Amino acid sequence: MQALSIWPSKIDFRVVPKLDMEVSQVGSSCILSTSTVRRKRWGFGDSGCQCRKSGLILVSSCLTGRKSGACSGSSQSDMKYRVFDGCSEIDVYFFSEPKKGRFRACVALAWTLEGQAIENQLVKEDSVSLDGISGKNGSCDNVDGNGNEEVDSRENGNEGLDSSAKEKGSENRKVGKEKKKERIDVRLLAGSLRLARTVEDVEEVLKERGELPLQVFSTIIRAFGKEKRLESAIALVQWLKGKKKHTNGSIGPNLFIYNSLLGAMKESEQFEEVEKVVNEMATEGVIPNVVTYNILIGIYIGQGKEVEALNLFEEMQKKGLSPSPASYSTALLAYRRMEDGFGALKFFVELREKYQNGCIGKDREDWETEFPKLEDFTVRICYQVMRGWLVNSGNLSTNVLKLLTEMDRVGLPTGRSEYERLVWACTREEHYIVAKELYTRIREGDSEISLSVCNHVIWLMGKAKKWWAALEIYEELLDKGPKPNHMSYELVVSHFNILLTAARRRGIWKWGVQLLNKMEEKGLKLGSREWNAVLLACSKASETSAAVQIFKRMVEQGQKPTIVSYGALLSALEKGKHYSEAQQVWENMIKLGIQPNVYAYTIMASVYTAQGKMDTVDSIIREMVLSRIELTVITYNAIISACAQSNMSGTAYEWFQKMKAQRISPNEVTYETLIEALTNDGKPKLAYDLYLRARNEGLNLSSKAYDSVIHSAEIYGATIDVDILGPRPQEKKKFVPIRKNLSEFCNLADVPRRSKPFVQKELYARQTDQNS
Repeated sequence: MQALSIWPSKIDFRVVPKLDMEVSQVGSSCILSTSTVRRKRWGFGDSGCQCRKSGLILVSSCLTGRKSGACSGSSQSDMKYRVFDGCSEIDVYFFSEPKKGRFRACVALAWTLEGQAIENQLVKEDSVSLDGISGKNGSCDNVDGNGNEEVDSRENGNEGLDSSAKEKGSENRKVGKEKKKERIDVRLLAGSLRLARTVEDVEEVLKERGELPLQVFSTIIRAFGKEKRLESAIALVQWLKGKKKHTNGSIGPNLFIYNSLLGAMKESEQFEEVEKVVNEMATEGVIPNVVTYNILIGIYIGQGKEVEALNLFEEMQKKGLSPSPASYSTALLAYRRMEDGFGALKFFVELREKYQNGCIGKDREDWETEFPKLEDFTVRICYQVMRGWLVNSGNLSTNVLKLLTEMDRVGLPTGRSEYERLVWACTREEHYIVAKELYTRIREGDSEISLSVCNHVIWLMGKAKKWWAALEIYEELLDKGPKPNHMSYELVVSHFNILLTAARRRGIWKWGVQLLNKMEEKGLKLGSREWNAVLLACSKASETSAAVQIFKRMVEQGQKPTIVSYGALLSALEKGKHYSEAQQVWENMIKLGIQPNVYAYTIMASVYTAQGKMDTVDSIIREMVLSRIELTVITYNAIISACAQSNMSGTAYEWFQKMKAQRISPNEVTYETLIEALTNDGKPKLAYDLYLRARNEGLNLSSKAYDSVIHSAEIYGATIDVDILGPRPQEKKKFVPIRKNLSEFCNLADVPRRSKPFVQKELYARQTDQNS
């Protein structure tokens, strides 16, 4: 039984089946013949046309054209055509409208009721969607899970409706014609079926509906899939199977119904019945088409069976089916799920060769627009895979670089946006090589680059201890742009501070000076932190002269010294035994109102002790107590050490007793320093007692202290019990001297070595003088 369906429009039209037919005009001699295989494209002027691709005949109801093949009629009267399909006839009416200026076309849409797709989508009424689902396929056309329309229904065994209609005779056709003119509200019908779970539930809803086109059922099944009501979709298909038995095969599941059911399973992500449906199709003799394979490939991917999906793609071609653009895109998606960027790239290269050689795309006009989309999709997949590699816990930086190189080799287009997104995925130290490569590509291929990306690369270079590379990027910001912002500045300064801190800890004062010079050269403002790092490096290396010069340069450039600056300078002067200069610096510091800390007090106590000014040392200690600065063993150790260096072992022992009175526990350094001073001063017995006291307190003294006690007792003839001293302690690790060689530090900091030594001018002169 054939049906007519009318969609609302701004113009009046009727929909007729597209058959091999002859159209005769009542009262006119115009005949349109469409019985040949190669259709003639009829010219209706501005009033009508035939769509070759979809099989549409568009006829205006205001036919006034006089071209060859056109039917003329009066604009004031209606026209009636009679359509013959070999054994039946259908009357088609065209209603005229008053002309308003030029012709106002009214189109008639002819389609195949067996489910042929309307690819140009002239009809866009939302008449098939359920609540909450967009009804873009209002014409009941068949669409696969990827949105691809099924093109040719005549190849899929969907001819039951035609044969059934031919057998019923003219009387049934008259009744059918009246029913066809009624619009089917698919949304209402689907709403009635959405709660159906069994065949009986479906029969209860459809028993009074009569025979409906299969397109209605396929549309409802797809809608159920979007709403994840697979049980209702399966019940409807089972009902159709039962209907097939009662109608002698005139109504029953066909290829489009099965495709819609598979699509519903894919949409609802319920794959338990997929194999059963496929087997049922084989049993019923329903031959799968490209859409079927596309849906099944998508189902395999949804199940995580990407390898099986690609095998199914190959099987489709072996069966003689030509994959559609959607087939290729679905196969590419399988490579994406496997994170196989190289496989996706190889797949696309083979596809491109076939397309360029004309092996594919001949039978479909949309390949010209679809192929660039596939190319873009491949690029996106490769970049998504590379991003996945970068966020992976393993180090796959080499794979990223290889894939980038391979994309260049095959000529896939790449751009700044993709590179920048990859840069943001570089977050670990080992990613610095990828970030550097991407940064270089952006610089070479594009005149612009995001400042935030540059800052991210600077940060990553610092994290990977590639500070020199970070500085190069900052220099390019200054030379090429974009102009660095506060974040850029802070990042570079932080990297310099890391280097300066490393130089300070290792006493590499020369490299610290060079870093200060480099910062000034790049316009980076030097703060107290940077100056103090170099001063402390000079102090640790006992470079008194360098410390004095750096301190003067700091003051001349307008940087106010802090207590740390003064402490570093005092320490350098104390180590160089410049006691009078240290006193001057101390007095100047107090005059400027800078409050000393425990470090400065300790240094000055050592200075005054070395000068033998023990009364001043006592005043220093009292001042510390009044200033509520906690006395520690470090301060007393400094005083005892200064006494030992000045051969004042008795005074050293007195301060040892004062420390005990203050309830400050001595440590290994205290005992070892005092024992060495006593043994050198010919007091082995007292040194022996102190050694035993240290052991009783659980301290592990060095072998040097043990040897000093034994040696002093032998020289001065003191009687001691060696057995009580115990075994000789093992040798402690020797103190590593301050390295004045830059080789090790340069390896650590990834910086170039200096081939020439520093000169006095380079150490102290203003930066402007150096640049001139």
